[in-house]
Amino acid sequence: MRCTWCGADELYVRYHDEEWGVPVCDDRTLFEFLVLEGAQAGLAWITVLRKREGYRAAFSGFDPEKVARYSDRKLDELLQDPGIVRNRLKVRSARRNARAFLAVQEEWGAFSSYIWRFVDGKPIQNRWRSLADLPASTPLSDTISKDLKRRGFNFVGSTIVYAHMQATGMVNDHVVECFRHEECGRLAP
Repeated sequence: MRCTWCGADELYVRYHDEEWGVPVCDDRTLFEFLVLEGAQAGLAWITVLRKREGYRAAFSGFDPEKVARYSDRKLDELLQDPGIVRNRLKVRSARRNARAFLAVQEEWGAFSSYIWRFVDGKPIQNRWRSLADLPASTPLSDTISKDLKRRGFNFVGSTIVYAHMQATGMVNDHVVECFRHEECGRLAP
């Protein structure tokens, strides 16, 4: 059995089976998920997942150094790109978050060192019985959200942060009956 949230859509199933809940320590991938989770705000995740390749092309392979240098003109051009969610605030937040991301890297040596300290370097292993048990946010995602905002990030509300934690394996939120729960539970960052 697998978590039912991914349904039968091939892209969603592959994402569930191969990525969701796998601990990520690669800074570029962590930045990718920050951009994608921010773009997802108010939309279904599958909408952004279907545009993921468009995002990779539009945002320089999620290289935060390149995105941090995007001009206003470049951001305006991106608003014409049908391969991404064309929301001005979300597009501009990618540059803002890239700049804040680089500042965190400068301070901590790596964004992963900063973000993983919130869980003491190891994923939280939840044991949810059904999807109805999964929270949209937690006191920990509240704390991380506040700290990210203090550091200049935006589109990092507690719900977005919790989705980021799930996607990057900081929490294992596969339901216990899902075959990935045990697999992800054995993974370390």
